[in-house]
Amino acid sequence: MKPILIVAGVLVLLIIILLFRSFTTVDQAHVGVVTMFGKYRRVLNPGLNVIIPFVEKVQSKIPVQNQTSQLRFSAITGDQAAVHFTATIIFAVNDHSAETIQKVAFKFINLVSFTTAMTSAVEASVREFVATKKQAEVLGLRTEIAHHAKDSLNEQLATWGYGLVDLAINDIAFDAEVMSSMSRVVAATNAQRAAEFEGQALLITRTKAAEAEGAFIRIAAENEATAARLRGEGLAAFRRALAQGISESAEVLEHKGISPDILTFTLWTETLHDVVKDGKGNTIFIDGNIGTMETTLRRLQGMLTPHSLSAEPGATTDNGTPLSASQAMLSPAEDTRGQDKK
Repeated sequence: MKPILIVAGVLVLLIIILLFRSFTTVDQAHVGVVTMFGKYRRVLNPGLNVIIPFVEKVQSKIPVQNQTSQLRFSAITGDQAAVHFTATIIFAVNDHSAETIQKVAFKFINLVSFTTAMTSAVEASVREFVATKKQAEVLGLRTEIAHHAKDSLNEQLATWGYGLVDLAINDIAFDAEVMSSMSRVVAATNAQRAAEFEGQALLITRTKAAEAEGAFIRIAAENEATAARLRGEGLAAFRRALAQGISESAEVLEHKGISPDILTFTLWTETLHDVVKDGKGNTIFIDGNIGTMETTLRRLQGMLTPHSLSAEPGATTDNGTPLSASQAMLSPAEDTRGQDKK
């Protein structure tokens, strides 16, 4: 009895072990890779799965959700400057097909080897692009560098069963000496541009000031010329009106039989009155001699009365000498006086 019980117990234990080894679970967002005697057999989906115990084996469980890896590498620019990059890669398994899963499971011996290969692919792509650029251009080409690396890495990952979700260049840095020299170049460039702008602003300011001053001088000169012309026209009109008024007054006096001397004497006295009234402390010397006044009046009479010009050209005095201009102007009045005396 006992041997039978022992055998039965062993069989029950074996059955339990077989049942236990026949079932396996695969976590969500993972795929199980099953091998038989070390050779790829099939793929297990997430959940409870049945395998042949001691024959089939779950070789690995591959995550199919997005994975992230951060890479650090360096490149050399076309002008021999070392550039240090930090990049973040987001990738995932392309699909759940058996062919893709086999690539993911058996292309690399472990995850470390895959990460190394992916880093090398990105680094080679970035180095190829950066080698054609200068250090001053690299900082402004972050997006172009990422696109170039994406195109190259996406093709490479496809052969490994992965697809590239995104690649971002997080940081671009140069050596300390290069960064210091670039800062000095930028500062010098900014100072040069500031000086150019200040010079242009000063030139514009002075040009505008010169133009304004020239316009002011031109306008002032035009105004002065206009004022002088108007003063000359006013003075000429005043003189014409004065001469015409005096001439008309002399004609009226002569027509009434009154000597024009009274007009010139009136003008003489009015002139003296205005000088005394409107003078501002000026000193005027006037000869008070009666004979001088009479001579002056006769000369004024000769210039102001129309008939003062009636002396014929070539007239002479009593002794035969030619008359001067003043004598010629006074000759009619003298003749009149001579007639009166006769």
